[in-house]
Parts: sequence; structure tokens; C-alpha cells
Amino acid sequence: MKLITTLVTAGMLTLSGCASQVTSYDHLEGAPATLTPRTATYDDLKSLPAPSSRILAAVYDFRDQTGQYRPQPASTFSTAVTQGGAAMLSSALAESGWFIPLERVGLQNLLTERRIIRANLERMGRENELSSLNAARVLLEGGIIAYDSNMKTGGIGAEYFGIGASGEYQVDQVTINLRAVDIATGEVLGNVTTSKTIYSHELRAGVYRFVSFQRLLEAEAGFTHNEPVQMAVMSAIESAVIHLVTQGVDRGLWSLANPEDADHEVLAAYRDETVPML
Repeated sequence: MKLITTLVTAGMLTLSGCASQVTSYDHLEGAPATLTPRTATYDDLKSLPAPSSRILAAVYDFRDQTGQYRPQPASTFSTAVTQGGAAMLSSALAESGWFIPLERVGLQNLLTERRIIRANLERMGRENELSSLNAARVLLEGGIIAYDSNMKTGGIGAEYFGIGASGEYQVDQVTINLRAVDIATGEVLGNVTTSKTIYSHELRAGVYRFVSFQRLLEAEAGFTHNEPVQMAVMSAIESAVIHLVTQGVDRGLWSLANPEDADHEVLAAYRDETVPML
């Protein structure tokens, strides 16, 4: 009986803790907005050695090429992966310190604003004051090329006299491709494909038994944790950018500010990285 009381108390505390995340039923409000958390690949990206000069790069699109949608009951019209790949790639390029991303996704909007500025300058006879747009040296192409669900699933559970607990897990995987193209010649300078696993797990515990004649006790508590897909996509993109920089250094496509950094710990780690067996 003491064990049952303990389980019920733990379940109620868990449920009350979840409820405390909401201020009221009339005005739902969760945790305050924060900066998006970053993974370990972001630290590697920021730790890259400095280049001799930053590379002007253009990103027109980084599309979802999987064609997959979330299964019901979520939505038949909501995609399985984020559609913001171009924004994530531009951010990763800038954060690396190796590239200067040029605005190309909203190029039409940029050109419209420049026409407005030019018209105003022409009225004042200063039309030559508007400088021309920078031309990119490298074009970054690619996209999210695969999303594999239920690559691994499993679980464990036990029950004794109506008291039990169980756990389940699921492993998905997202794969992206990133290519660097020489704009002058159209040559593909580097081609990288990276994958990131996505872990989800669920833990549950419950009790279902008669505590006395015609008195049934039933209680259940549990939680699930789903790794955000967009975080996995961002991590895979950051990893691809690091691999692309490493390939470029090894092939002499771009140079380091300090040649001795060719054996930098981050470059060495990604140079020697092997693909794990599934």
C-alpha cells in the first residue's frame, strides 16, 4: 500500500509540474522566447581556423527534396522537415567565418528597393552614388535529400500485480547534400553529404489494481522527448559547411591565414571522420 501511495504521489507531482508551465486556462503562456539552442557542431563551426580572406558566396535556395509529409493525425499538409534550409545555410556560412553570404533568396525585393533608391538619387542628380551589387565567387547548391523514419525502434517494460512501467524509443535520420560551384567555370569544387540521427523516446509508469473490495486504484504518469527535426537539419548543415571548408583546404581551393593551421584540431577531426555502420 505504501508503494502505491508513493506512485500516486509521484504521478500527481509530475502532472502538476507540467501544468505549472501554463499560467492559466484562459491565457495560455509557455516559457519565454529564447535564442535557438545550438548543438556541438556549432561550437566546431565557430572554432574553425581563420581564412586568408572570406569567400563571397551566393545561396539561392536549399529546398526540401524529400517530398515527405507528416503522418496523420498531425497534418497531411505539413512537411516532415523544415522549409527554412536556405536561411539555416546562410547563417552557418556567416558563422563559420569563411564565407560572406550574399542575399539571393530575396533578390527581387532587394532589386526593387535599389530601383527606388536610384530613382530618388536621379531626381537629385546623384545617380552614380549607388554602388553595384557584389558578385559571388562561389554558388552553394544542395538541399535536404532524405528523411528516413523508424530506422530503429525498440522498448522494454514490466508489470507485476497491476503495477508496471515501460519505455520505447525511435530513431529517424535526416540527410542533406551541399555543393560548392565555381561560378566562373561551373565546376563543382566540393560535394558533401551529411546525416544526423533524430532520437525520440517515451517513458510510462502506471498502477491498476483493487486496493480493497469494490475500490479500484488507477493512475498513470509518463513523458515523451522528441528531438526537434529543425535542430537536426541545422546540425547537418553546419557539419556539411565544416566538411566543405576542410575539403577546400586539403585541395588547395582556399587558403588559411596561418598555413600551420592545416592540422587544426577541428579540421583534423572532420578530415578523419568515418561513417558509422548502421
